[in-house]
Amino acid sequence: MARKAGTVTAADVADEFSRTAKVLVRRFDERLGAHGVSTPRSRVVVEVARSQPVRLTELANAVGIAQGTASTLVDGLVREGLLERRPSPEDRRSVLLHVTPDGESLAREWVSSYQRAAAELFAPLDDDELVALLDALRKLGAAPESG
Repeated sequence: MARKAGTVTAADVADEFSRTAKVLVRRFDERLGAHGVSTPRSRVVVEVARSQPVRLTELANAVGIAQGTASTLVDGLVREGLLERRPSPEDRRSVLLHVTPDGESLAREWVSSYQRAAAELFAPLDDDELVALLDALRKLGAAPESG
């Protein structure tokens, strides 16, 4: 049901944002499931491929997940042969993440599938709406946290 301007609250927007985000994530996972790797795991592989060598902390920040979550995902991806850990040449105690050839192949396939899925899922929006949405999301993401 449409509301008049000025009657929408921040809580209304937050509720719709949460619901829509869950729907979009589920739809992305459905479309990308053919790769046998979840969206969060695929994003980790793609980020390592993009920025390797990378430290776990940097990876977690780039993907927007907690370091513990990143560590768990990386452990599984290493076991599956998609990522590997190597000692840092500058500090042998430090570990850097690299993508394997299988991981590189998955990353290329996943990015291509992701781009197609994104185009499909956001097709209802015209170019101006996409720009406005992106600007609003960036503004929200850059806003300082309040106590």
